[in-house]
Amino acid sequence: MNKIILLISIFFTTFVFALPEDAKQPIEIEAESVIVDEILGFNEFSGNAEVRQGSLLMTAELIQVQTNTDGVETMKATGTVDNPAKYIQSQENQARFIEATATLITYDVNEGMIFLVGNAYLIQGFDSFSGDTLTYDINNDKVIVKGSEDGTKRVKFKIDL
Repeated sequence: MNKIILLISIFFTTFVFALPEDAKQPIEIEAESVIVDEILGFNEFSGNAEVRQGSLLMTAELIQVQTNTDGVETMKATGTVDNPAKYIQSQENQARFIEATATLITYDVNEGMIFLVGNAYLIQGFDSFSGDTLTYDINNDKVIVKGSEDGTKRVKFKIDL
């Protein structure tokens, strides 16, 4: 159990967009089951999984974390259409919490990128974006949204002044 806490501690201290005080907060994990494979660096939290640290909250039916010797490489949160994966966190450069939902949320720690696939929705400040897929470049504060290839899901962008 101590190794799980260490793993999660390493992961959350690598969030480049976290509030500085988030890294000092305790980590709380709830799930129905946990799998830890230290040799492969693979960790899985399933069954209504929830991870909290400071202002950060991630929820999904399944959360998978891939690590290497340097720390966490990626984190994938998988939900469903009816119960999407969720990501919420405060950022220093935003007036409001960043909020994202999608069927699949992938966070690439090394690149500072969040990828949303399937009914992607992001609130950044007072703006909101939705589409079939969405890419959020944390370091450059850039959002790329795409509709579905068949044209049934178009991109929506809302600016609140």
